Amino acid sequence: MTILPPEPNLDALRLKLACLRGERGWSYDELAKRTGLSRRTLIEIEQGRTIGTLATWHALGHAFDVPLGGLFATLCEGHAPPGGAG
Repeated sequence: MTILPPEPNLDALRLKLACLRGERGWSYDELAKRTGLSRRTLIEIEQGRTIGTLATWHALGHAFDVPLGGLFATLCEGHAPPGGAG
């Protein structure tokens, strides 16, 4: 029997992005300027139409001064992270 890992909570990840952007009062244009990403890409991620690449999230982490682990921890919302006591 194969035991598959739980699905990542992609909604929590996109909501984290929206929250970080909102906390700073940044428009999509401002975040695009700070990351080098397109405004359209940022909108597509926040609206759940795309996930983005690792490079995309790396740029976002730098813009928000948040380590990738801090961003990606939200993927485990709703289930125990790997190796966790949960």
